[in-house]
Amino acid sequence: MDPANKDRIQRSFDAQSMMATLGAKITRIAAGEVDITAPILPGARQQQGFGHAGLTFSIGDSAAGYAALSMMPLDSEVVTAEIKINLLAPAIGDHLRAVGTVIKPGRRLVVVSSKVHALQDGQETLVAILQGTMVPVPL
Repeated sequence: MDPANKDRIQRSFDAQSMMATLGAKITRIAAGEVDITAPILPGARQQQGFGHAGLTFSIGDSAAGYAALSMMPLDSEVVTAEIKINLLAPAIGDHLRAVGTVIKPGRRLVVVSSKVHALQDGQETLVAILQGTMVPVPL
């Protein structure tokens, strides 16, 4: 993948104050795929102590969006037009990892998905899947 494209994605991610608040980091960038990891901090838990669905959704949406951006020309950005989430299991663990992928790239619409896993003691549990549509926009 073009280093300029990777740099563009990292700079865009670094500009997201929400991701900084969540302690999220990009851990992998490839053409059509981006991984984001975030700790399950005390402030990101729901009432039963699991990782909050808002944390799961946030990193899943961002991973899918940056996967879409990895397929776009350097003079483009993307925004989420719609995205849905299926919560499959409680987010029990130390960290969450979202793996965003492009299902179908396009000039006007990019169909994306992401899978979010909870990580604890070397074990992974699939906690959510997301599917949505990103819209390319000019810078």
